[in-house]
Amino acid sequence: MHKLKILISIFVAYVLVTGCSSSSPDWAYHFVVWNDYMYVVSDEYTENVGSVIGEVTKFSDSEGTYSGNFSNKFEEGTKYYEIEGVDTDVSIAIEEGSRYRIAHHNGKYEK
Repeated sequence: MHKLKILISIFVAYVLVTGCSSSSPDWAYHFVVWNDYMYVVSDEYTENVGSVIGEVTKFSDSEGTYSGNFSNKFEEGTKYYEIEGVDTDVSIAIEEGSRYRIAHHNGKYEK
């Protein structure tokens, strides 16, 4: 009976430890990185896109530190655009299907 209690205790501890960990991302928001700067993806869209300025070169929905034009929302190959009349130090547009979602500058991306 004592061995059974120990086994049950070990099982319960295992379930608590593995059940509390998550393989989903822990980031507080979706973002893209362009030229070493982070842009937070907003719920806003624009039609006033200018030239292509880059694209996602690395995608991951697992929290970590990555290099290049990285995103935790958009797949590799997703294009970044300048927004007409808006400095890229303020916002850029991200291709999302046939729409362009606005992402706002949020400072240097820390690698």
